[in-house]
Amino acid sequence: MKGSKDFRHAEETQVEATSTVQASGHAEQDIDHSSPAEPKRQRWSAARKWIAGTAGAAVVIAGLVFAGNQYVDAQTVPYYHVYIHGEEIGTIDDPARLEQLYSQKRQEYQNKYPDVAMKLHTEGITTKLEKGFKAEPNTRETMDKLSGKLKAYAEGVELKVNGKVVGIVKDQATVNAALERVKLKFAPQTAASGAGGATAKKLAASGKALPQKTAAQPAVKSVRIEEKVTSAPVQTDPNKILTAEEAAKMLTTGQEAPLVYTVQEGDTISSIAKEFHVTQKEIFANNPQVKEKYMQIGDQLKLTVPKPPLTVTTVEKVSEQVATAPDIEIRKSKDLPAGKSKVVRPGQEGLKVMNYVVTKQNGKVVDEQWVGQTVIKPSLTEVVLQGTKVPGKGSGRFAWPVSGANISSSYGTRWGRMHKGIDIVSGNRTIKAADDGTVTFTGQISGYGNAIIISHGNGYETLYGHLRSISTHAGARVDQGDPIGIMGSTGHSTGTHLHFEIHKNGSIQNPMKYLN
Repeated sequence: MKGSKDFRHAEETQVEATSTVQASGHAEQDIDHSSPAEPKRQRWSAARKWIAGTAGAAVVIAGLVFAGNQYVDAQTVPYYHVYIHGEEIGTIDDPARLEQLYSQKRQEYQNKYPDVAMKLHTEGITTKLEKGFKAEPNTRETMDKLSGKLKAYAEGVELKVNGKVVGIVKDQATVNAALERVKLKFAPQTAASGAGGATAKKLAASGKALPQKTAAQPAVKSVRIEEKVTSAPVQTDPNKILTAEEAAKMLTTGQEAPLVYTVQEGDTISSIAKEFHVTQKEIFANNPQVKEKYMQIGDQLKLTVPKPPLTVTTVEKVSEQVATAPDIEIRKSKDLPAGKSKVVRPGQEGLKVMNYVVTKQNGKVVDEQWVGQTVIKPSLTEVVLQGTKVPGKGSGRFAWPVSGANISSSYGTRWGRMHKGIDIVSGNRTIKAADDGTVTFTGQISGYGNAIIISHGNGYETLYGHLRSISTHAGARVDQGDPIGIMGSTGHSTGTHLHFEIHKNGSIQNPMKYLN
């Protein structure tokens, strides 16, 4: 380096000066020895000259050293070694350049991922000060190298269900928004449903009929999530962060794909269930459109359905208007031939509001309780003149087939399923004929288990399903109220109850239209 050469030159000059002085000293000594008779005064004068010369040389040397040191100090500059986790990657002239680079990289990552909070990984980056003569740190190269090594991460929040991480979102506000979306998916709008419930009560008090097409007016009583939902801060890849909408969808649908099976020749529901270790009940639940005798080769069955991480339980109060059939008053008449009848006063249908409390999990009904009814408009009794009673012919007036009956599931297309009759539970499990008639069938019916069908000889038929036992037989004539069997849980049944249907001229009817 140039500065080092200059410094060595100064040192060489100093050495040459010293040599000159030493040579002069020897000359003086030679003079003194060659003239031993010279007066003493002259010898002292020569000695003084030699001392003065030596001191002058020392001053010159000190000056040269001082000048050299000043030059070196002036040319010595500070610089900084840069390390990542103890490994040096280069040198820079100013540590402030690091903060400038950090700021620039943070902005680049934030621009790339504007919807999340980005942080820069700067842990482990350190500097060490050092000074060098005319040092030239490789600042640009070091900064470029460091820029390539700087990585960023997103600040997020882990969403956990029962301690298991199911997704990552931006922040706690997004967690809350996702959970609200989940609840809203399965809970009807409270404002609208509440208005419907109020309308039903108001109309019931006024005696007016509910408007048509307002069969079910749900009012949400409660919404709760069964699982424990927690959250915790986390550092993550910004591409893994879910929006509130994406998180809600994942929480309500799950991530696994359903297992789908294609029906082959010779397959039955029972054989498929056995092969894939699922229950027949699960197959029917996952494929409500399927009935075994109608399965075709090539049909596809969902054998498993992805289980959502969350279970949303809703309890809803539902009011439903039901038309009530008029009572029929039979008056015997000797003027009419046996088996003949005549309507002397037509009946008129009434109207009532049925109230239910329905419990659902993720939108599927798991419990339904009938909690009462309000008569809006009473029916007008129909008066019929009838000749001599013919055994086995019903009157068209149906009695409850079970004493102390409670409805556990009502009739019709309700909450996403079709129910052809009503399910009745009671502490008294004796089943009775609902009207006079002739037993036309006893035995097993697919889905109904042990069942009885009674023809009432007037276009009406009644069906009694899921019986534990049957105490009548085909061809028997029964009167209204006669015991015909015991309530059970055979067929596709989830508990002990009676499934009761009324058919008129081959068309299914709502039993609640005839039962009062």
